[in-house]
Amino acid sequence: MSKIVAIANQKGGVGKTTTAMNLAASLAVLEYKTLVVDADPQANTTSGLGHNPREIENSIYECMVGKASIKDCILETDVEFLHVVPSHINLVGAEVEMVNLSNREEKMRGVLKEVRDDYDFILIDCAPSLGLITVNSLTASDSVIIPVQCEYFALEGLGKLLNTIQIIQKRLNSALEIEGILLTMYDVRLRLSNQVVEEVQAHFKDMVFNTIVPRNVKLSESPSFGLPAIVHDAESKGALAYLNLAKEIADKNKD
Repeated sequence: MSKIVAIANQKGGVGKTTTAMNLAASLAVLEYKTLVVDADPQANTTSGLGHNPREIENSIYECMVGKASIKDCILETDVEFLHVVPSHINLVGAEVEMVNLSNREEKMRGVLKEVRDDYDFILIDCAPSLGLITVNSLTASDSVIIPVQCEYFALEGLGKLLNTIQIIQKRLNSALEIEGILLTMYDVRLRLSNQVVEEVQAHFKDMVFNTIVPRNVKLSESPSFGLPAIVHDAESKGALAYLNLAKEIADKNKD
């Protein structure tokens, strides 16, 4: 089993990076060899897994513009079985550099092909945009996880993302599937949170993961320690939610 999964939503603040680093760490704790690719110029997954983006020499940017091999970019983390391909601010320039290249939407696919067989799961943390890097990430992936926050504007922009996914399925990657919609930032005390859960589940039915990620202090503070929540506080509700999500995805993808 080897699967590449993009974590995408062009809306910011929905829990993409939180999901990328914590789901990746949880899969690694379950002893799946996992690589997380930070494809966001903000490089929050990179710093959240203990690496300083300012000290990165080779990142996914260098790989995509042909200046480095991905094998020279992979870094270890504090979690056994978990590696990261870092990002840095230069990734913003990659979109401009790649505009005139042939097969510019296929660069990430070519990069990941080199290491695909070395891992059980490769997760890509996409930027909060539908730019060329995100299109590359979706073109390279087998499936996509869409985090949706349990807040008022939850479904805003979701139609646009689903439309983009359909275009990529038609033109660039016919095998791309939706792994699932992940409800995040759930607050059991808020009627609005419960309404959003009901609305998303009613509308998307089986596409929605059973696991719902709660609002959780440990999820928020663990990146400042350069650790995923499962290392920072394994008993926290946030860490347990991502462990459940990892089990749900692993069970779904068993050969």
